[in-house]
Amino acid sequence: MIVENSRLIDLLSEEQKTDLSSLEKQFAHHLEYTIGKSKYTIKNEDIYKALGHTVRDFLIDRLNITNERYRKEDPKKIFYFSLEFLMGRTLMNALINLGLYDLVKQMIGGFGFKLEEVLEFEMDAGLGNGGLGRLAACFLDSMATLNIPGFGYGIRYDYGIFNQIIANGAQVEMPDHWDADGVPYEVIRPDVTYSVGFFGYTETKVSGKGKLQHYWIPDETVLASAHDCPIPGFNTSTVNYLRLWTAKSSEEFNLDYFNHGDYMKAVQDKSISENISKVLYPNDTTEQGKLLRLKQQYFMVCASLQDIIQNHKQTHSGLENLSDKIAIQLNDTHPSIGIAELMRILIDLEDWSWEKAWDLTIRIFSYTNHTVLPEALETWKVSLIEKLLPRHLEIIYEINHRFLESIRSSGKLSDFEIGEVSIIAEGAEKRIRMANLAVVGSNKVNGVAALHSDLITKTIFRSFYKIFPEKFNNKTNGITPRRWLIQSNPGLSELICKKIGGSFATDLSRLRDLEKFVDDADFRNDWANVKQANKDNLAKLIKSDTGIVIDPASMIDVQVKRFHEYKRQLLNVLRVIALYRRIKENPNLQITSRTVIFGGKAAPGYYMAKLIIKLINNVAWMVNHDKDVDGRLKVVFLPNYRVSLAERIIPGTNLSEQISTAGTEASGTSNMKFMLNGALTIGTLDGANVEMLEEVGEENIYIFGLKTEEVFALKEKGYDPGDYIRKNEELHRVLLMIRENYFSMNEPGVFSPIYDSLFYTDSYLLAADFTAYDEMQRKIAQDFRNQDVWTKKAILNVARAGKFSTDRTIREYAEDIWKVPLLPMMEPKTKYKLA
Repeated sequence: MIVENSRLIDLLSEEQKTDLSSLEKQFAHHLEYTIGKSKYTIKNEDIYKALGHTVRDFLIDRLNITNERYRKEDPKKIFYFSLEFLMGRTLMNALINLGLYDLVKQMIGGFGFKLEEVLEFEMDAGLGNGGLGRLAACFLDSMATLNIPGFGYGIRYDYGIFNQIIANGAQVEMPDHWDADGVPYEVIRPDVTYSVGFFGYTETKVSGKGKLQHYWIPDETVLASAHDCPIPGFNTSTVNYLRLWTAKSSEEFNLDYFNHGDYMKAVQDKSISENISKVLYPNDTTEQGKLLRLKQQYFMVCASLQDIIQNHKQTHSGLENLSDKIAIQLNDTHPSIGIAELMRILIDLEDWSWEKAWDLTIRIFSYTNHTVLPEALETWKVSLIEKLLPRHLEIIYEINHRFLESIRSSGKLSDFEIGEVSIIAEGAEKRIRMANLAVVGSNKVNGVAALHSDLITKTIFRSFYKIFPEKFNNKTNGITPRRWLIQSNPGLSELICKKIGGSFATDLSRLRDLEKFVDDADFRNDWANVKQANKDNLAKLIKSDTGIVIDPASMIDVQVKRFHEYKRQLLNVLRVIALYRRIKENPNLQITSRTVIFGGKAAPGYYMAKLIIKLINNVAWMVNHDKDVDGRLKVVFLPNYRVSLAERIIPGTNLSEQISTAGTEASGTSNMKFMLNGALTIGTLDGANVEMLEEVGEENIYIFGLKTEEVFALKEKGYDPGDYIRKNEELHRVLLMIRENYFSMNEPGVFSPIYDSLFYTDSYLLAADFTAYDEMQRKIAQDFRNQDVWTKKAILNVARAGKFSTDRTIREYAEDIWKVPLLPMMEPKTKYKLA
């Protein structure tokens, strides 16, 4: 049960309780007529599909009521533009938010099945890479829960983030056809279709009024067709939607080619058009890959803006009040071509003046930045945009010209600084800086943690900050407690609920009430039992997925996230090797038993990240098969890390690794998920770790390593990692083990690039932070031996996690950026009847 005894909220109304028989009839109808099954052939998978269609009926009813309310009240609407939405599994989340979980569990049990097993048949909708896409998903949940008319726009990729398998220790990418068996809760909208143009040329004519008029004549047209994923709020009848576009050819295959026997040519154009929505992040190491990625970006914003404008015109006479009725949030730079597209619509199609169009555009768009790394800022070759979007290039040049003229006349910047803020990067091959376009074309620019927001005004956007200090603000990221506590950790949710009631589900700050129970021995014992049950479940998962048997009583030490050198999974495994060496040198060494778990995917073209994954797996094999270790240390790489796997790992974790080089992580959100589930954190003062320290207190978090300013100072002075390595004999020996093929006897030299990178470059200062990291890990091992004190710290981490809810984040966006009020909680005027 998600809720027992003292409930989180009265998830089941009296009317819903009496609707069990009606729900059963609706479910049985879908099982027989939608799925086509009789009672003699039913399997878990059939139950899942029928349940999905039943819940879909419920969602559509509330969605229609919500849309009718919006039509009548005409509130300002928020549109979240993102090329990534890492939704994970949807059905269980919908059941919880709709208040149907208990009722459905009872109903499914009546059919002789277990709901927990049925829900396992849902595939993760992995339409994103990591934190950026998961944040977008959490934001949609919070907007619906807060009754904000907020909608997501993205692409319905046929293949999401790849499935990862490990072969000979190395990552191998396999296609992720996440919707192969259909998506029962999805609402297909064939009537919502728009044309999107590419390539072609532009023409300029003088109109009858003597005005210069621009025309874009595309050579290629693709259709964007809408698929909606309903997003129910928690404890409210509001249901918003995520609208995802899929690409369709504007024409079917060429029958003339077909009739003449050229079958491949007959469907070639159709296939090329529909490639746009095939794969999340096509490999952009080739020109064709870059072209496809840019196509995806424009495809999404073009269709979305057409949809927004058409819907607006249905209830308003024109676009003059558009900025009063909509706001668009750009999730990173990927959708920033939308700024040029809206200008094209207003100038070329609506016949507005430049000044009027630009004023409206700036008031509509806002931009969220997700990186402090200059190399991560997106740029495109001018020649590529000129080829694919010729009219948009003209508009971007005009935006840049007018912007730079105004800056020159203001005298605020030097010539060098003017070059920094220019949207066009000069050089042997000119490039469009999409981040600069996003800053210039938005009314607000925000970072995603206090440290990050401060850093961008001092580094990548320092010259912009001189011009527009009022544009920049901070919106610290969060997570939705509905998925990351109530859904993923029902045992802890129920324990908390018994003590403080269920209001924390929509007001996470209420968790502070737990502090009064930290000295209650019975409560601490119950807390420890919940944690141990979650660790036991994790141990079963590890054995099932990898065959590795771990000790559930050991410290579960976890680093799960996208693989990147700045996130420093390599620092973690270097320390694992050091610990392994200590055991080998002293087989009788008494240490705190530890299970170190890694998980995450490396981009297919990211050689070094993939090599680190292989090193981790090779080290794991060596450690786990060494009898000298005797179970005191286990290393596990859980393959194919995804949302549903995170939901099972995080509740069973004791120690969360958040060890990026200070000044490189924008925020992080896994750090918040672990904190909310009672894990303690070892981390640097980077991203949101800074604010976590402020909330929880230095005695309840393990902070180590160089601070951001120290990192910058060390690099400016001239950092030589060899100096640090030579001074630390243990680190030096660890690196020699890697260089001398201790973990790669059958593949000599395979890890030499790791040794060379650390000894001669070490861009992310692992050598400089290794000693501090190792010392802090020794302290953690000592602290873990006193389980009662450890549990107290865990309780305080959860009690002080209230700030890190996306409900708080979205309230700040609504107040400071979007200028939109929260609507009162909505109850439908007509109750949904299931039969």
